[in-house]
Amino acid sequence: MKKEINTTKIWLVYLLECSDGTFYAGITNDLEHRLATHNAGLGAKYTRGRTPVKLLEFKATSSHSEALQLEYQLKKLSKSKKRFFFN
Repeated sequence: MKKEINTTKIWLVYLLECSDGTFYAGITNDLEHRLATHNAGLGAKYTRGRTPVKLLEFKATSSHSEALQLEYQLKKLSKSKKRFFFN
């Protein structure tokens, strides 16, 4: 009998506050590693010159496509509405 392996990963949509007060939204399946990458100046081009970044909020999703859709919705919001997106 062959043993099945669960390869499902949790995808997260996250919101960062950069050192200049701006926000950055992204997705990942390894939040701790992604935050370290951003703060090392090796993350997204937008955050490279705006370190250190601080995690404000995150939300778990069940699929990569769902995370992409939520990230898209989040990025369309005004700065004042982005914080309320996670409530």
